[in-house]
Amino acid sequence: MADDSNDITQGRTRGKVSLPDPARSPWWEMSRRLLLAVGILVGTVLLVYLDRAAYRDGNDPAHDYAVDLVDSIYYTTVTLSTTGYGDIAPVEPHARLINAFVITPLRIAFLVLLIGTTLEVLASQGRELFRIARWRKHMGSHVVVIGYGTKGRAAVGTLVNNGLDRESIVVVDPGAAALQEAHADGLAVVTGDATRRDVLRRAGVGEAEQVIITTNRDDSNVLATLTVRQLNRDVWIVVAAREQENVPLMRQSGANSVITSSDAVGRLLGLSSLSPMLGQVMEDLLTYGEGLEVAERDLIVSEVGKQPQQLPDQVIAVVRDERVYRYFDPVVTQLARGDRLIVVRPARELPWAPRPGTHDEDFATDDA
Repeated sequence: MADDSNDITQGRTRGKVSLPDPARSPWWEMSRRLLLAVGILVGTVLLVYLDRAAYRDGNDPAHDYAVDLVDSIYYTTVTLSTTGYGDIAPVEPHARLINAFVITPLRIAFLVLLIGTTLEVLASQGRELFRIARWRKHMGSHVVVIGYGTKGRAAVGTLVNNGLDRESIVVVDPGAAALQEAHADGLAVVTGDATRRDVLRRAGVGEAEQVIITTNRDDSNVLATLTVRQLNRDVWIVVAAREQENVPLMRQSGANSVITSSDAVGRLLGLSSLSPMLGQVMEDLLTYGEGLEVAERDLIVSEVGKQPQQLPDQVIAVVRDERVYRYFDPVVTQLARGDRLIVVRPARELPWAPRPGTHDEDFATDDA
């Protein structure tokens, strides 16, 4: 398991990109190659034996130079291994053509299987380079997650559960355990120190839409935030802070949003102690897929001019002109085109609890 205690600045491999591969058992690969080799051997033996009248054994005058099953096996093995002693040879024209156009390709295939390990390594490296080049070509407006410990995995899980494609997520982490975890989750990984520009460039930070920084050290988070902001002035940066006192420093470093993990957990523990029911509700809001959820959605045309309290959803905030207003703020007494709503709603739509904005309604955007 990847551990949050891994310091992101401890990476020794600088900027190595690796994409997830389909998991295959080594025994399955070995058995597949063995069966292919046996199949080529058996097929060639049958081919020679069924056409044995077209072959002559130069070392067997006592039997009229005839070829039997043992001779067919012998001829197949020395031919496929390119030894070719020449004592058994095709003498009929059609047999020679079969050797040229059928057995020769089988010989090549057999040799490829014999040296398959080396060829597989070379092919894998070339295929990986091609996949990475294609991945870079299509990468843009993606999300970079720095640190794949507990918080990083939870953040990725939330993104995926809310519809983000796994191919649009790139993990940056120096740890081998994190690499395995991310690949098991179907994610691309850049292995290295996230405070180094070359590593972040390989992760495509310059074209990223969002960056989530979740290492377990605040100093590492500050350095990573500064580096990300230098590479991309417009990217939205979310940072996890361990201590509340470091939040202003992270904001000054360029973070758009800072989540204080220790304080948040402490508050939740305190609420659960003072009011167990309130603690259950807060936990429900943070759990995906059931009960309640917090979501952001566009205002729809039929809601323009209404008060936040009049909507079917429980509106808790309104986003207007890149600012967040609480639902009771006088500025948002009447909803206007271009507003976005922060709402609490059922995680799954119920007959008595519809979810506006999820049924192809017309949205009240600024350009509508």
